[in-house]
Amino acid sequence: MNRRIAVLEGDGIGPEIMREGLKVLSAVEKKYGHRFEIEKAPFGAAAYFSTGSSFPDQTKEVCDRADAIMKGPVGLAVQEMERIPLAERPEKAAILPLRSRYDAFANYRPVVLKKEFAEFSPLKPEVIGDGLDILMIRELVGGIYFGDKVEGEHTEDEYSHDSCVYNRMQVLRIARVAFREATRHNNHLVNVHKANVLATSRFWNSIVDEVHEEFPDVRLSSVLVDNAAYQLVKNPVQYNGVMLLENMQGDILTDEAGGVLGSLGLMPSASIGESKGYVEPAHGSAPDIAGKNIANPYSMIGSMALMLEKLFLLEKEARAVWDALTGVFSSGFRTRELTSKSTPEGKILSTTGFGDMVVELLEKA
Repeated sequence: MNRRIAVLEGDGIGPEIMREGLKVLSAVEKKYGHRFEIEKAPFGAAAYFSTGSSFPDQTKEVCDRADAIMKGPVGLAVQEMERIPLAERPEKAAILPLRSRYDAFANYRPVVLKKEFAEFSPLKPEVIGDGLDILMIRELVGGIYFGDKVEGEHTEDEYSHDSCVYNRMQVLRIARVAFREATRHNNHLVNVHKANVLATSRFWNSIVDEVHEEFPDVRLSSVLVDNAAYQLVKNPVQYNGVMLLENMQGDILTDEAGGVLGSLGLMPSASIGESKGYVEPAHGSAPDIAGKNIANPYSMIGSMALMLEKLFLLEKEARAVWDALTGVFSSGFRTRELTSKSTPEGKILSTTGFGDMVVELLEKA
């Protein structure tokens, strides 16, 4: 297989963890006889300081040419971000336009924690039980983040409002993605909503129920978002399968799920449209540890595995990467943020050391 990949290293620890993702991708390339052409382009806060734009035209052209996009986290320390005009800050001027440009409507975030790694989680081992295997599917280009935003004054007071809008097509397509994934994940779909208050949630639920008729073998559960947040920390195993979430609710609950895992560094992410998508770690740019070679590259490498699986349909290759990632931990090694007082210093891996071990295990498999 020949594929072209746009690489947007991002800010902070982005370049460091991206190097490890590309290192493992190169090992996949050699082991399985594929060819991946890499083209790098600036994106995020560093791009703004070097070009005057967080998402420069040259980067858009690189992404347009690519079959898939690998993106690092964006953003710098607060004092640095304050030097960027609001309209050009990466969240507004880079991330949302990237989603919109490729209509990357389906966000995949696997929440996976094997029983033997329950120590990573702040929850008790008995809560983790036999392990977590939840795929969170979040709608990414509709809802309140993309609705009209108004600020103003009226008579004696100031006001602002944000519009939350979904149309039928947006809900229909994300529901179908979630049900299809549920057929491969425990035949269980949990639909998260706020239908007791929001009209958009009632509309959402009616379409989810309609799509359920196309997938009668999938068990459909429905839960209010506030209860879902509570249950994710009280009894997360009940959600093994697929969780379907609208945009803002999904933004919040997927990060909560990262806390359940013990680190957002253990959560990869892929955002996929009808013809193109991008992958990225679920965590931020961590500028405070940038350049120290201690960042956990698991999420970036796992996101690359999602690219292989979901965008290139290379399931065998993706499985080999996942097995190698798990194998690092099974061998007793940890990255700095996953250590405990009993972790021997010789078992603590640097960013590059983690990537090297993944490559070693992949090559041996």
